[in-house]
Amino acid sequence: MSPDVVLITGMSGSGKSVALHALEDAGYYCVDNLPPELLLSFVALEHERKTPRVAIAMDVRSANSLPMVPEQLSVLRLQGVSVKKLFLDATTDTLVRRFSETRRRHPLSKPDDTNQQHALIEAIARERELLSDLREESHTIDTSLLRTSQLRDNVKALISAPASRLTLVFESFAFKRGIPVDADYVFDVRMLPNPHYEPDLRPLTGRDAPVAEFLRQAPAVAQMLQRIETFLHPCLNALADNQRSYVTVAIGCTGGQHRSVYLVEQLAPRFSPQWVTLTRHRELGTLAA
Repeated sequence: MSPDVVLITGMSGSGKSVALHALEDAGYYCVDNLPPELLLSFVALEHERKTPRVAIAMDVRSANSLPMVPEQLSVLRLQGVSVKKLFLDATTDTLVRRFSETRRRHPLSKPDDTNQQHALIEAIARERELLSDLREESHTIDTSLLRTSQLRDNVKALISAPASRLTLVFESFAFKRGIPVDADYVFDVRMLPNPHYEPDLRPLTGRDAPVAEFLRQAPAVAQMLQRIETFLHPCLNALADNQRSYVTVAIGCTGGQHRSVYLVEQLAPRFSPQWVTLTRHRELGTLAA
């Protein structure tokens, strides 16, 4: 039986090492910075060794040979190998800050660069361009606001999801902290009644019964749920027919605590009969099936 393969790619400084360690803890045989030229032979070797689960990290250090990866993944799929592709990303400001804090050089930086910050921003932009094709084919995780423990939990939840034509992630977030860069669809629900202005509800979240009851009684909330559901169903069917593996739907309100959380919790059961569905609450730090 061929091994299950998880391919981790992404921006330098986005947390690929953390993700790889999470998979190692989950029982995967992990290899970092595998040259793309060796991908097919490596998977074949692990098949002979009867390794059940393999995680491979690739990044821009193999820039010259990265364009061959999509074709190799197609070969693996034709061989019956299950491949899950995760792409870790973060905002440019976040990546600049992380490189400044660690004092590491970006892999695409040049030794003779005099304006280091400007050179770093240019290197990050170049890296995004080089990795754009891999990002397009993968499930993206925005690590900009994630703690290490949150990233580890997110990775484990995604790779443990059952095999499916398409895995759907509903994510709540706060607009005041920025739109998730991993979102395929974004819905703004800030126009809905806000439990924040009810003193008894302010410290609670959209997962708590009193908040849920408050929002359930508002006709505008029910209408929004129905509109989102009506919009998404034909889109998801088309994406699944186009061999899309993951779709992230982000629902945002002001603080990411009440309205967006409630809508995510209500939408997920509506889609779970057809798709593998996960819920992620960025500001609450939780992801679950």
